[in-house]
Amino acid sequence: MAFKMEESKKLNRYKRIYNQLSELLPKSNDTLARMATVIAVLHHKMDYYFWTGFYFLKDGQLIVGPYQGPVACQELEKGKGVCWTGIQRKEPVIVPDVEQFPGHIACDPRSKSEIVLPVKDDNDEIIGVLDIDGKELNAFDKTDEQELSGIIRLIYES
Repeated sequence: MAFKMEESKKLNRYKRIYNQLSELLPKSNDTLARMATVIAVLHHKMDYYFWTGFYFLKDGQLIVGPYQGPVACQELEKGKGVCWTGIQRKEPVIVPDVEQFPGHIACDPRSKSEIVLPVKDDNDEIIGVLDIDGKELNAFDKTDEQELSGIIRLIYES
């Protein structure tokens, strides 16, 4: 049976993570340091996360940034996969079963589900994505999307 965190427990966990990051992130003005901190906290506090990281748009390519988990694909094939779909749609993408997603890029076959959220800079331009893989099918839902969106916004707040 697939692991599924109870909704109230998930919301409480995200609230604690948000509060922790609200205290940690202002200690640095460096965006990359803030992103690395977000990844470390999320990855170690959410039991159902398998891989947690950022991919950045650089010269038309998606290049891996700070992450936790197994070795990542260093560069994602242009126009393919969940991360590029999130960038092209300019909105979060939740994939209950990566095997059913056309063009999915399998950096690690143990990944079963995925959520991708576009990341925007201070000028509201998409600079990349937050990419999280789950070790179970159907690991992510609208609660994850909503809470992770708030956490991403913390990166650029003072």
